[in-house]
Amino acid sequence: MVVKIGIIRCGNIGTSPLIDLILDERADRKDIDVRVLGSGAKMGVEQVEEVTKKMIEDIKPDLIVFISPNPAAPGPKKARELLSKCDIPSVIVGDAPGLKVKEDIEKEGLGYIIVKCDPMIGARREFLDPVEMVLFNADVLKVLAGTGAIRVVQHAIDSMIDAIKEGKEVELPKIVVNESRAIESMEYTNPYAKAKVMAAFKIAEMVGDINVKGCFIVKEREKYISVVASAHEMIRYAAKLVEEAREMEKALDTVSRKPHGSDGRILSKNKLLEKPE
Repeated sequence: MVVKIGIIRCGNIGTSPLIDLILDERADRKDIDVRVLGSGAKMGVEQVEEVTKKMIEDIKPDLIVFISPNPAAPGPKKARELLSKCDIPSVIVGDAPGLKVKEDIEKEGLGYIIVKCDPMIGARREFLDPVEMVLFNADVLKVLAGTGAIRVVQHAIDSMIDAIKEGKEVELPKIVVNESRAIESMEYTNPYAKAKVMAAFKIAEMVGDINVKGCFIVKEREKYISVVASAHEMIRYAAKLVEEAREMEKALDTVSRKPHGSDGRILSKNKLLEKPE
């Protein structure tokens, strides 16, 4: 059976750009077919409603993943409303502000994956240009990958795919990707490497809080520019810690790798030259 997966991207968080690719990293899986719709950087009610309806009514996938910043915002809330009324298993992937509506999401009959280390960007015009935006997201992606947050998201979606393939009832995830859950998934063997990614996760959480302050609370231009700039410096160092941790694991030849087989199975290996099984 080939499972048709629909991914709706509205606005952007760090997890957004690669959420489809983490399911088929070599483009050789024979058990899934993915379609992606999005509304670009914007996530207003009209844009979100248009792409969500198109996914439900035209593409009609077996599974829908909706990803956006702040699942409580009006646009994502509209998507939740539409998805809760359709008969397609659906999961909401979002950042830390989604914590305040996770019970609502569950009541709507939807799954959720809330990634706590996926921070808000410093979106002040005086500071954020396209180059800065790309650099920030590149650093966030490293943190998401190295801390294990991406692996938790991928495994949760893969579990739903497996249930559909096996004809079982889909158990929708109710996951908050916190520090312990993320880091455990990466199977670090070196305690110093583990300590570094623990620090990176905590820094990323703080970055989100600081950017909220810089974007919405501090009103003086001279002050809020420095606030958001400091947050971007912090995520740069968090990414550096992740790189250092991975290099330590490389030195011991203990990097945890879990590639997909062409049939969709998640394989595993720890030695560079061994075959994944």
